[in-house]
Amino acid sequence: MASLPSPASAHGATMMPGSRTYLCYLDLQRNSSTQMPTNPACANAVRQSGTTPLYNWFAVLDSNGGGRTTGYIADGTLCSGGNRGPFNFSSYNATRTDWPVTHLTSGANIELRHSNWAHHPGRFDVYITRQGWSPSQSLGWGDLERISSVTNPPQRGNVGSEAGHYYWNVQLPSRSGSALMFVHWIRSDSQENFYSCSDIVFDGGNGQVTYGNGQTLSAEEVAEAADAATNATSSAQSSHAGHGEQATEASSPTSVPLALRVLQRARDASFDLMR
Repeated sequence: MASLPSPASAHGATMMPGSRTYLCYLDLQRNSSTQMPTNPACANAVRQSGTTPLYNWFAVLDSNGGGRTTGYIADGTLCSGGNRGPFNFSSYNATRTDWPVTHLTSGANIELRHSNWAHHPGRFDVYITRQGWSPSQSLGWGDLERISSVTNPPQRGNVGSEAGHYYWNVQLPSRSGSALMFVHWIRSDSQENFYSCSDIVFDGGNGQVTYGNGQTLSAEEVAEAADAATNATSSAQSSHAGHGEQATEASSPTSVPLALRVLQRARDASFDLMR
C-alpha cells in the first residue's frame, strides 16, 4: 500500500457535500497531464491563481480568524476566508453558476464529512443560504443561516490523508433549487479558522455531483475518484511540511489508478466535459 503524506499545518475543507476547492481538486487530478480541470469554473480559477491552491485544497484559512464573522470577513470573500491565508483562493469567490454541484434532498439528514488533514479540537458551524438565493449573486453573511453546530466531532480514516475526515449528521432545512453550504471551523486551541463553500442543489439527489454540461457522477463514483486521488497523490509526494509548502505539483503519477478512470471515462465518452 502506498504511504500516506504526513500531516500539514493546513487542515481541512468539506468533502461531503464537496467544497469548491475539493471538487475542483478531484477534477484537476483527473486531468493531471494537462494541469487544467475541465469544469469551466474550476478551469477559470486555475487560470487566475494557478494550481497551487488546489494542491492545498484543505488550506482555506485565516491564522487570526478567532471565530469572527460579520464585519471581519467581507461579503463576497467568504469562500476564500477573507483572502488572508497563505494561498490565493480569491478566485473561488467567483459568482458563477457552473461550479461543481452536489445534488441533495430537501429536509434530509446527511452525514457531513470534513477533511481532518490535521487534527485539532474546535467547533464547526454549518450555514446554508436562505431560500431564494441564486448562484448568480455574490455570497454575503446576510444570505446565510446557521443550521448546525458541533464541537469535536468523531473522525475516521488517517489524519493527514485525503480520505481522512470528521463526520457528523446534519439535518437539512426545507429548500428547493440552488443553495450554498458554508462551513466555518473554529479551532479552540488557537486563533486559526478554516472556511469552505459547497455548491448544492435540492432536487431529490443523494450526493451525486454534476461537473458540467449536465454530466453527473453518482456518489459512489465520486467516492471512487476521491480514493483514487488519494492513491495518486500518495505515490507522487512524500510530505507536506507546513502552510508555506504545497504538495509537489510537477509530480504526476505515470499510471492512472483504476478508480480515477471513472472520471476519465466521463470525459472521454459521451459525457465529455469539454463539449
